[in-house]
Amino acid sequence: MATIKHLSSKNSNYAAAESYLTFQHNEYTGLPILDEKGRPKLRDSYLLDTLECGESSFAMACLIANRKYGKNDRREDVKTHHYIISFDPKDAVENGLTMERAQALGLQFCKDNFPGHSAIVCTHPDGHNSAGNIHVHIVIGSLRVRTVERQPFMDKPCDWEAGKKHRCTSAMLRHLRVAVMEMCEQADLNQINLLEAQGDHVSEREYWAQRRGQRRLDHANAKLAAEGQQPTQTVYQTELDKLRKQIYAVLNKTTTFEEFSALLMQEHGIAVKESRGRLSYCPPGRTKFITAKKLSKKLEKEQVLTALSQNIQLAAIIQPSSEKKPDKIRKLVDIQANVAAGKGIGYERWAKKFNLKRWSQTLCLLQEKKLLSEDALHQRIAELQTQHDDALAVVKDLDARMVSLKELRGHLVVYRQYKPLAQKLQTVRNPAKFKEQHRAEFAVYEAACAYFKANGLRTLPDLKKLDAEYQTLSSEKNGFYTRYKKAQIELRELRTAQQNVEAFFRKEERSHAVPQQEVK
Repeated sequence: MATIKHLSSKNSNYAAAESYLTFQHNEYTGLPILDEKGRPKLRDSYLLDTLECGESSFAMACLIANRKYGKNDRREDVKTHHYIISFDPKDAVENGLTMERAQALGLQFCKDNFPGHSAIVCTHPDGHNSAGNIHVHIVIGSLRVRTVERQPFMDKPCDWEAGKKHRCTSAMLRHLRVAVMEMCEQADLNQINLLEAQGDHVSEREYWAQRRGQRRLDHANAKLAAEGQQPTQTVYQTELDKLRKQIYAVLNKTTTFEEFSALLMQEHGIAVKESRGRLSYCPPGRTKFITAKKLSKKLEKEQVLTALSQNIQLAAIIQPSSEKKPDKIRKLVDIQANVAAGKGIGYERWAKKFNLKRWSQTLCLLQEKKLLSEDALHQRIAELQTQHDDALAVVKDLDARMVSLKELRGHLVVYRQYKPLAQKLQTVRNPAKFKEQHRAEFAVYEAACAYFKANGLRTLPDLKKLDAEYQTLSSEKNGFYTRYKKAQIELRELRTAQQNVEAFFRKEERSHAVPQQEVK
């Protein structure tokens, strides 16, 4: 799936853009990485071309245009626009996408959509997340250096006249998303519908906040591990991510909007309001509401109401447990090792009480399950491991089939929705104009047709049958998932109990051991 992202810059140093694309930079600070001689290090691999720059460099071409038209002389002026097209990592293996091919696609994309702008087009083999996704950077000077022929997506004279600045409006971004979808369709690359939000909305700012927070947390956990302590948190969460998870947790167990909003406030202090048909959320400590659009597609009004109606259907089979859950069995603490590492007397007293309680729980568990012999315990763990692995394999298989059905259903809905439009195209007087007016709709319609052709679907399935099959798979998956979780919980308990037994007898052996030189 190819995606497109936009960034704007007010940096008057136009050479910095080319420097970032050709030299290695620290992904957290943005500063260049230097070699042993203090010189910037080139990237291991990249392809770079310029457009509309003539004999000059990109920086010089932008400065000449600014001087010629008297623009971009204020600090608050946007100097460059940066677009990033990221391709699906699977395209390199499945569809033969190479850096050279991606660079050619990026150059053509730039010529078609940013004509008249000085531009740098640069392809990198991988991204910050090391997922192996080839991506293309397109950096354009904000000022158009020549008048270009008007294109259908241009609606004002400033969009094609020389000396005018590039406008990255919502309509322009929509056009670019459609252009990316069409480009991938023509190049036989993996693609999704970019016109609809996909799951959680993570902004550039939140993405880097999460990366920096995870880096700090990893350093802190490394120090704890060196001191022999167990980290309490391994995954860093941003405030927005915490908010999403809190809302999801409440949404999964409520059936009406009134119950949903009341429980959000009761459990997490989150206020929810509806304005003009849209939902907004306000966590404690804030006065300004956050729109659902900035959090996740799943938290918008229509999706929330759909989830609540599904919960009503499942309410009959959901039986909340009223029994008090027992304490988890935890591992015994190695008191001698921790005392030797520098722990004090207070810690030793606490650890002895802790171990006594955990050893008592371990014995009660083994007696309850009648696993008082070592062989019986090993055999039961092996049985649970088999049950756990088998159930997990079935759950993954069913989940993959459900994802496939969901994808098929999405294409089927789009196909049926826009098929009358495709039929109308055959009867209108000016097909080219009609197709350009409905360009986005035809893009997703043709993507659906290509999906059916790629999967050999000559006869399209019925929506009701697809929904019924999906519900059947969902019920079957829930049953196997319950088995998987049950086996996982018992397996974790018995493994901890096994480790506690082994640790206890090792301690007993150490306490009864007599040094060789003291034997008389």
